[in-house]
Amino acid sequence: MSIIPLYFAIPLITAFAIPLLGKISKTLVWIVATVVSFVLFILALYGIALTQETSMIVYRMGNWPPPLGIVMAFDSFSAFMVLVISIIVFSGCFFSLRYIGHFTGQWKFYTLYMLITAGMMGIAITGDLFNMFVFLEIAAISSYCLVAFGVDAEELEASFKYMVMGEIGGLTFLLAIALLYAKTSTLNLADISNTISSIGMTPFFWTILGMLLFAFSIKAALVPFHTWLPDAHPAAPAPVSSLLSGIFIKVLGIYTTARIVFNIFGLNRANAPVFFNILIGIGLLSIAWAGLSALNQKDYKRLLGYSTVSQIGYIMVGFGIGNYYGVAGAIFYILAHALGKGLLFLTSGSVVHRTGTRDLDKLAGLGEAMSTTAWSYRFGALSLIGLPPLVGFFAKLFIVLGAIKAGLLWLAIIAIGLSVLTLSYLLKIENSVFMKKGKMADIKKAPFSMRIAMVFLVILVLLTGLGFQTLMDFLIGPAANALLRGVEYAQLVFGSFSLNF
Repeated sequence: MSIIPLYFAIPLITAFAIPLLGKISKTLVWIVATVVSFVLFILALYGIALTQETSMIVYRMGNWPPPLGIVMAFDSFSAFMVLVISIIVFSGCFFSLRYIGHFTGQWKFYTLYMLITAGMMGIAITGDLFNMFVFLEIAAISSYCLVAFGVDAEELEASFKYMVMGEIGGLTFLLAIALLYAKTSTLNLADISNTISSIGMTPFFWTILGMLLFAFSIKAALVPFHTWLPDAHPAAPAPVSSLLSGIFIKVLGIYTTARIVFNIFGLNRANAPVFFNILIGIGLLSIAWAGLSALNQKDYKRLLGYSTVSQIGYIMVGFGIGNYYGVAGAIFYILAHALGKGLLFLTSGSVVHRTGTRDLDKLAGLGEAMSTTAWSYRFGALSLIGLPPLVGFFAKLFIVLGAIKAGLLWLAIIAIGLSVLTLSYLLKIENSVFMKKGKMADIKKAPFSMRIAMVFLVILVLLTGLGFQTLMDFLIGPAANALLRGVEYAQLVFGSFSLNF
């Protein structure tokens, strides 16, 4: 049996089993969810090994060949996304043991957590456009509920705002699917790619692409479609914030954009320079606008929310550069931001758990009292700032090299210069919470399970930085090549057989 369907089937089955397990024991629910997330992590590592042997693994649902049946298409880019999803899901699940303890109906949290995991996994491996929409909605609806999980007025308001904007994006995506189906008579991504290639870059082509970019920009929280995210993060439980910022918006917004632009529509900087310049423009606007907005925040999690919008801009700039270094840098940045920002949101969770406040003006004195949290924050922040040898440095380095190789020296200079914004707003938390002396000095350390989750991500931030060359050879490089091979994606899907591993 192929392992490919297991990536979404295991968390989906677990989500339906958890309500039954919840009647037995709350601790059992956490144990099962954590074990499942760890199993997904192991399977993700195995998936990376499989993609070293073949360019594409295609699983045919019901053994129907494409385009007649639904297929799961698993290449190096899919394997990369599955691995990053599993890392953030596992760390958040482990962290949640004590954090979710004061909520009622804890089994509901883990049910939604497994559903959002299944949705993200499905998006990363599906080879069918409509199923991409289905998985996207599974993940999105679960995220709406998780943001509102505490059912306070602030949380319900943030969730409703997020739901309205999210469903505008979802409906736009669905309309684009309907128009594509009317034109191509297929929903298989590889088959759509073949048909689009024969049609050429007509007004229909650009209209559909514009609709998709609009929909995915909302999901990715890119400026000016970002306003839902700074509200959602303060409202959501910390493990959910870590998941939303660390990987969720990248799967629903960035992965989908990259896959469709490069592999389905077959665009590159040579044949669509204006479009790729638009991607760069959106990215730079997000970096600058959200970075400046972050400087004015006094709420720990809201500041990190604006930081996420800003950092996503770097990923879009990398894809907009369009060459190997730019695309590799963007993919590297997906990993670096997932680890770094996922870690920073876990630190916010441990702080809020012990102090009961997110107000930076009230949190002075935690540097010694919560030393593990403080040092975890520092490692995550320094990585995002781009300090070598942490993983964030290499992500930014490749984006800068990509800009220089593309003859965009001005872009390289701006990308480096805007890092000052990142330094400024992350130092604001460091100074206010961990460096300044204050009355919070007597606060207890974060619970052991929270500290373990944070240390796990700190170790990964260090290892992925120190082992960047190995990552480039076995993870980042193959993922970038999977995108840059363009419409060869379709040939691989139709030319591959269902492989059993």
